[in-house]
Parts: sequence; structure tokens; C-alpha cells
Amino acid sequence: MRRIHPLLLLLCAAVVMLNGCERIKEERKHQLLESATSGYRQALRWGYYDAAIQFIKPEERPEAPSERLKNIRVTGYEVVQPPVMTEADQAVQMVRIEYVLRDRQRLESLAERQHWQYDQEASAWWLTTGLPTFTTDR
Repeated sequence: MRRIHPLLLLLCAAVVMLNGCERIKEERKHQLLESATSGYRQALRWGYYDAAIQFIKPEERPEAPSERLKNIRVTGYEVVQPPVMTEADQAVQMVRIEYVLRDRQRLESLAERQHWQYDQEASAWWLTTGLPTFTTDR
């Protein structure tokens, strides 16, 4: 029986460990995406627009919610297509949002394609498409 050289064994172990570490990093990235999309959904659903803004990419983030958002009450938020990784640090999800215009008590809905980008330095996912464009003047 031939003996396996210790360096070869060490090299094989290192390759297996690196593969495992990469998989753990990807799983962590997916967990962070799930957490970000869920937190954003909850913030919008309950009308916490200040909190929802915190999920937007910092350089694209408005300082405060617009005044017209005070007239919006989100009544439903359905994930039509869960987040799909499109590139290493990009994801897209489709949602349907139902909302009521408070001043008119009229139900409206919109479909939105959300683009999320992973920031390695911050270990966070940022929404790059901004807050939904609620139609308020029909």
C-alpha cells in the first residue's frame, strides 16, 4: 500500500476548508438578504417610513419621508417572487403592495420590482430602487 504524502493531505484539507468557508459566506449573505427584505416589508406594512428609509442605499436615501406618505396606509404587502440572486452581490424580488389613500378611502395597488445590492464592507443589503411610487392623484 502506498503512503499518501503529508503535504498532499494538508493541501486537500485546505481546499475542503476553503470550499466550506465560501459556502458559509454565501449562506450568511442569503440570511442577511432575507432579514433585510423582511424588515423592509414590516416597516412599510406598518407605516414606519423612517425605518423603511434605513434600508435604502445610503447615498440614495432621502433625509426624511415625503409629506405625501402621510396620506398612505399600506394594507397589504405580498411577495410575488422571493429574492433571486442575479449576480454575486445583486438580488431582485417582485412584490405587490396594496394601500389606502387616507383622504379618499380608496384602495390602490402597485407591483414593484425591488433591486437589492450587497455591501461587503457594511455586511448589509441595500435597496437601490427607493421607496415605492404610490399613486396619490387619480
